[in-house]
Amino acid sequence: VMSMIACVVGLLVGGAAIAFLNLINFFQTIFIGIGGERISTYIATLPAWRVILTPSLGGLLIGLLLYKFMSDQRPKGPADVIAACEGQGAKMSAKDGILGVITSALSIGAGASVGREGPAVHMGASLSVWLGGFLRLSQSNMRILLGCGVASAISASFNAPIAGALFAQEVILSHYALKAFAPVVIASVAGAVVSHQVLGNLTVFALPSFTFGSYAEFPAFGILAVLCGFLGILFVRLILDLQKILKKTALPEWLKPAIGGAFVGGIALFFPQVMGVGYEATDLALKGQYAMALLAGLFFAKFAATVLSQGFGFAGGVFSPSLVIGAMFGGLFGFMVEPVYQGAFSGVSAYSLVGMATMGAGVLGAPISTTLIVFELTGNYSMTIVVMFGCVLATLVNDQCHKQSFFLEQLKRRGIDLFNNYSQIVLNKMQVKDHVRRAGVYVSVDTKLSRVRHLLMKSPSGVIFVVAHNRTLYGTIYWEELPVDILSGEFDEWFLACDLANSKPPVLQTTDPLDIAQRIFDESQVSQIAVVDPAQDRAFVGCLDEREIMLAYNHALLERRREEQGVH
Repeated sequence: VMSMIACVVGLLVGGAAIAFLNLINFFQTIFIGIGGERISTYIATLPAWRVILTPSLGGLLIGLLLYKFMSDQRPKGPADVIAACEGQGAKMSAKDGILGVITSALSIGAGASVGREGPAVHMGASLSVWLGGFLRLSQSNMRILLGCGVASAISASFNAPIAGALFAQEVILSHYALKAFAPVVIASVAGAVVSHQVLGNLTVFALPSFTFGSYAEFPAFGILAVLCGFLGILFVRLILDLQKILKKTALPEWLKPAIGGAFVGGIALFFPQVMGVGYEATDLALKGQYAMALLAGLFFAKFAATVLSQGFGFAGGVFSPSLVIGAMFGGLFGFMVEPVYQGAFSGVSAYSLVGMATMGAGVLGAPISTTLIVFELTGNYSMTIVVMFGCVLATLVNDQCHKQSFFLEQLKRRGIDLFNNYSQIVLNKMQVKDHVRRAGVYVSVDTKLSRVRHLLMKSPSGVIFVVAHNRTLYGTIYWEELPVDILSGEFDEWFLACDLANSKPPVLQTTDPLDIAQRIFDESQVSQIAVVDPAQDRAFVGCLDEREIMLAYNHALLERRREEQGVH
């Protein structure tokens, strides 16, 4: 059944991905005056005021749309898909998905230096989650379907069915689940079929076959990969730091993309290639048609334009721009090492290819997917060994510097640390009401001390909850908080339960997630906590034992393990 649903999702998302590409062309024709990827020559003929004003006006429109209609007033992307998959029960907003497509198409169409892979991933995930909700699928199957939507989106957008399937599992699902593998592959193939029918079976970059010069070049390719790894870290850091700095300013959120657009337009006056995704420049660099000076200029220009576009709040991805930046840097590096390998040099174009792949791998944090995406984008497999070697090295640089992918770093800045706080993410999905014990020991406020003492001696936890006559929680009696004399039996007629209760004990609500409950347990150092219903004037409904949280967490891990192994 899941395979059939995956096929439907693949076809649906594949069609949506093609519509997204057409929408980009539509907006690009309106804002810039020409559609397609090859726009730099045309932009160079436009008057300076129009080059600056075009991305600025587009940014103003995007800022207003995000400010008025988007939740959190910020663009959406793969980081939100990962968060939904891991921490939100595979739930996503259909409205945010639609608005994300429109704002991203506007961003690229107006000339912002952003990519289309991020919006495509978010769109595919939103559509698949919408369909899964309509079919009332289980949470486990919803996660698989979310992966199917992502795979199809990548497959249709880049004509990369193999990379699409592996990207969904490597980056989004974070595992190669046996249960998920077949549906994800089916969805990816379905997306590719739609793309082939509409766009044809063409690669993004039509390149001649590269010739690997000599194994003596491996050290040079290794150095390039390491440099691209550090460059990727700097790239991600600058984007996130700029966003953080701008958040502290008094600038209105809706105005920021317009300001960023003006900066991008200013750069485009000198390097029109920076506007849009940038595949035209990448194609020419991979064909070796740029001189060393132009490669250097485009490297710095595209790097700055992308940081500004992302930092000031344009909607779009970072992967495609990172490929452009990597291709320019790789070509520049190739020119520098060419004199060393005069007789056995692979060519500047080969270094552009390796730079493109390694920069992408460093930013994406996914060496397998990046390697395959580059191969499927170029249709060139002659540099397989070198590209794989470089992608792994770039990812290792990230790992050794204790850095994560751009998407995980984004989530970390939002307080969602999937790497270090996985238990918190898992517990956040579960609520107290599903684990409350109805059989907690409780007494009324006027219960005598003799009865309280008797119940405390029988209670394994040493905790009694005191309830008022209207069923609301009055307080909690803890054995360790009572004076020894009180329990001697001499004062049985003097005190009631209400006199012994802590009137401000730790309390949980039925709607609280279990990660909040665990934090309260850690702070209070008690074994049981009263649970109240906020919808019924804080009526006492039972208690939560700390052991229940551990059992719930272990059960969730076991279910995740079963999902990975394909056990029903």
